[in-house]
Amino acid sequence: MLFREKETAGLEALLLVANQPLTKERLGEILQLNTEEISELLFELKQRYSAPDCGITIVEINEGYKLGTKPEMSPYIETLYHQPSQGLSSAALEVLAIIAYKQPVTKGEVDFIRGVQSDRALSTLVEKELVKELGRKEGPGRPILYGTTEQFLVHFGLKSLEELPKIDFESMQEAALTELGEELGEEKIEESQD
Repeated sequence: MLFREKETAGLEALLLVANQPLTKERLGEILQLNTEEISELLFELKQRYSAPDCGITIVEINEGYKLGTKPEMSPYIETLYHQPSQGLSSAALEVLAIIAYKQPVTKGEVDFIRGVQSDRALSTLVEKELVKELGRKEGPGRPILYGTTEQFLVHFGLKSLEELPKIDFESMQEAALTELGEELGEEKIEESQD
């Protein structure tokens, strides 16, 4: 889009200062452009930022956009903030995966799937803003429903939840039941030999 330097600069500024990703519609309202023009400006900026000597990029999250750093810049940013990368425990990753795939889900449902309590892992995920309360489930006790946040998408570099790898839960359940049946069968054999 030729001769749109002012609008391009405005778009860049908005993407930089926004706390939340901005949709094309919202950007269009502010810049007084239609969504097609915003799409063209976003494309041009993406092209500009794709150069290897550029450390920033446009990040798309839930059909919204904001400026972010390229993943390969993370060592510099970590050095700046002197914060070693703090990964998630395996328990927290299990809980996060269950919530991501089954949301909205209650803590009780997560505990049932895992077979153990998930209080600590769940509170860690809420604290890190990867998971949030979505409301309450109808029924006895009205338990809290949990789901992932936009920060979850940013953290894992996803545009939307549709980009999560597909998992065949039915096959996994069948395999687990088969394995459980085999284990129970072995226990019965061992008991009869005693």
